[in-house]
Amino acid sequence: MSSKKLEKTKEKRRRRIRGKIQGTSARPRLSVYRSARHIYAQAVDDVLGKTLASASTLSKDLKDVISDMKKADAAKAVGKLISKRLTGLGIQQAVFDRGVYLYHGRVKALAEGAREAGLEF
Repeated sequence: MSSKKLEKTKEKRRRRIRGKIQGTSARPRLSVYRSARHIYAQAVDDVLGKTLASASTLSKDLKDVISDMKKADAAKAVGKLISKRLTGLGIQQAVFDRGVYLYHGRVKALAEGAREAGLEF
């Protein structure tokens, strides 16, 4: 598949998913970005256009802890951290936005880590 066709496919998937979900301050959108080495998550209030909390494998709280972990285990730790930060803000529920990524592997591990820490999707 050519790179232009792949980008078109990803953009169509992104729009399809984002058309169905929206985050509010009571139930923010938990957006995931996955690169080759790291994974990032942020909770976004789409009504105000504001990021409420964020976490990644580059966070100071996790950087030393996850250096020896596999990528999926690190993603699970990021999910637990973002859940902990949202719970500190008094938020118990979120809408999961997987973006262009399939719900598999690191994206699934991040979601499961967030659920284990008490966040509801």
